[in-house]
Amino acid sequence: MAAATEEILEHLAAVSFVAGRDARAALPAVAPLGAAAELRYLETGRDLFFYDREAGKGFFHGTADLVAAFGGLDPWLEQSRVFLTQRGTFRAAVGFFAQAASLRQTLGVEAELVWFDLGARWLAQHVDSAAAYFRLPVLTLFGSEGVAGLQALMAPAEALLQGRLGLGTYLQGALRVRALCGLEGVAEWARRGADVLAAGRVRGEAWFRLESDEARSFLLEILPGFRLGVHKRLFLLLLQAWTGLHPPLEDGEWSAEGGRAFVETDGRSLFVPAVMPDGEEALLAVYHTGAHLAFGSYEEGAIHALFRELGMAHPPLDAEQRVTWRPLFAQFGQDLLRFQMIFDLCEDLRVDACLDREMPGYVARLLRLAQQRGRPAGEAGSYYDAALGMLTQYRAGTLPDDLAALAHPHSSIVDSFRVALARYGETDLPSLDLADRAHAYLPGRSPNAARPVYPTRRHLPRDEMELDGDGGLGAAGHEEEPREMPQEAAGNDPDLEIPPEDIQGTGGRVGAGIPMPAKVTGAGRGVKGPPGGFAYREWDYRHQSYKEGWARVHERALREEDGAEAAALAKEYAGVLRRMKRALQAQKPTRMAPLRRQFEGEEPDLEAAVQYVAERRAGHAPKANIYLQRRPRQRDTAVLLLADLSTSIMAAADGGARIVDRLRAAMLLFGEALVEVGDPFALYGFASKYRDEVLLYPIKRFGDPFDARRRAVLGGLSGRLATRMGAAVRHSTVLLQKHPAQRRLLLILSDGRPADYDDGGDSRYLQEDTRMAVKEAQDRGVHAFCVSLDPRGGEYLPLVFGPGHYLVLPHIDSLPQRLPEIYLRLRGHQS
Repeated sequence: MAAATEEILEHLAAVSFVAGRDARAALPAVAPLGAAAELRYLETGRDLFFYDREAGKGFFHGTADLVAAFGGLDPWLEQSRVFLTQRGTFRAAVGFFAQAASLRQTLGVEAELVWFDLGARWLAQHVDSAAAYFRLPVLTLFGSEGVAGLQALMAPAEALLQGRLGLGTYLQGALRVRALCGLEGVAEWARRGADVLAAGRVRGEAWFRLESDEARSFLLEILPGFRLGVHKRLFLLLLQAWTGLHPPLEDGEWSAEGGRAFVETDGRSLFVPAVMPDGEEALLAVYHTGAHLAFGSYEEGAIHALFRELGMAHPPLDAEQRVTWRPLFAQFGQDLLRFQMIFDLCEDLRVDACLDREMPGYVARLLRLAQQRGRPAGEAGSYYDAALGMLTQYRAGTLPDDLAALAHPHSSIVDSFRVALARYGETDLPSLDLADRAHAYLPGRSPNAARPVYPTRRHLPRDEMELDGDGGLGAAGHEEEPREMPQEAAGNDPDLEIPPEDIQGTGGRVGAGIPMPAKVTGAGRGVKGPPGGFAYREWDYRHQSYKEGWARVHERALREEDGAEAAALAKEYAGVLRRMKRALQAQKPTRMAPLRRQFEGEEPDLEAAVQYVAERRAGHAPKANIYLQRRPRQRDTAVLLLADLSTSIMAAADGGARIVDRLRAAMLLFGEALVEVGDPFALYGFASKYRDEVLLYPIKRFGDPFDARRRAVLGGLSGRLATRMGAAVRHSTVLLQKHPAQRRLLLILSDGRPADYDDGGDSRYLQEDTRMAVKEAQDRGVHAFCVSLDPRGGEYLPLVFGPGHYLVLPHIDSLPQRLPEIYLRLRGHQS
């Protein structure tokens, strides 16, 4: 060993025992290259170690692999010295030494050179970005596109650095976008992201991390594949032709990063993803999932029998009266996914056999597509092969006896469960996890128990099916109530001039107050809302973020008037009104507030008088504002009454009276009370038809008199549409803020939980949005209080309005007299 080499080794050992040990351990890999190479190697290692210990250790630890991969010291030794040109490069250096050898061996010389050159350029511009680049696994970075793919992936990043976006943030989203949308999608996503970044750094970083709604929405726009949205109507017509069903097709909750896209059902609707691989799979998925509805997978009696097989008296239900499936599989413990897959194999075979009898050639199409896609890797492949084998045997008529029984026209889901139990104890199908399960299904099939489901009634033969309001066939198992049309008084309600729809549920109180999921099918489905209006954001609890500009509020005048009804109500409640006016005298201002420094008054203002005398003696000529006056103190309170005018108010309540009759009387007495007490007030109603058509009906604005015309409008009130409460609360808050007052009260009158036709049956979605709207109102100085007629209001109102900020009236007949009392009590508490 040369003296110069030994001197460097001793120097390293003197500085650090670890450095000396690691250098001597690495030297045998370099020794065959000659003494000059040893010296050059140790000089670089010494410089790196003195620059940063971690960089030096990475250099020595990676030496053997680097020499073997590069066939010597070149060019990696010179590449190593690049990390001495900037401060703080040790993290990038560690990543380089850990990966350069494997990259050279795996992808070749050109790939390593391009990889290093790109990283070196970033090292000169932004050290933290270079660290993120070199530490990222190289196979992940290159993907399947090779050198050209890496260069295309990195091309947009340099321009973004001018907007102060680091490479680590860019790559966090770019790699995911490339995996989903390809390199062209990355370029388009980065171009749009540059504009977002220019508008605001925080917003731009959220875009490039794919953390914002706008980024995820854009990703769905550029995602390749077949888009179901524009084909929904055609798919529904085809499903109806073959199965006799016409269930709503709702947007599912699948995201671009959510793995494999499935069509699912909750027993009433079909939930479709935004994009599927191709049109054939999308159509087969709609057929197959619809067939589960048509052929009894969610039939109520069968589900009860299914749970009785496990000794359970009845299936567990959630708050929406939907069946939750997990207890059915929980007895299998850690093996529950394996049994669930076997059960799905059996039930899917039964359902597909039923559909194949109605639609000749369906199974052949399913087999052809499954064979084209090919067997997935891992444990999922075993289940994929099992499903293919069952369908192949079905077509050939060679199914074993237990599976052949499932292909019988009178088989049920209970038979599938029994066969699955028997096969579970015999089959050698492996256990699998959720990631494998997603790939184990044939194209078009999906997990059958992924969602809680509404049990359906026994499926009727086609010739006995009921028609929906659009002339189509109703959804399987949904027993519909006859819809009462809103009454008209003078003029026509513009809301009635919409395409015919079948409204299933109202989002409000129906009869006894059970909230029904708001849902709509028919010709009016998908109609875009009117232009204009006021855009408001909406809270999505699933993503814990706002959808900006998502809901749109339109103010629309009510043309219905019924002065005779208003007069009749005034006569009916005349006694209540007289008692109320007497009680209001106690609410008249009685506290005397002092007005100081007046020219005249009942008594001297002592402080002003002293100041007056002092200024006179000083030679000034002050004004003689030395008296004090006392005047009644006025409470400065403004109130906006916001009444729910959804279809459900037309229903009959306890005792035979309709909700709308009591609502008219309550608002009329409320107006009379506010006129008597002298507080500024406004009366509004609200209803909704999808997120882009939330309608606010001004009955009396703050500046309007409470005259015969406003009373006539109250007399003609009727129900319409659904209950998107959050947007209505936000718009009402804005209206209250425009009115000058020290205290602002938003009094909400409702008969059910918030719901709309496009809420996907998720009762929590609009409930959470309303909670956030109430919180926003409070932050702006508006106190929101809800008076509810829903007997089940205690289940959700504390979550929405908070304890003490709501009242559930047990008897609707008490509403007219209670509403003014409630306001006066709230008014008194605010004083």
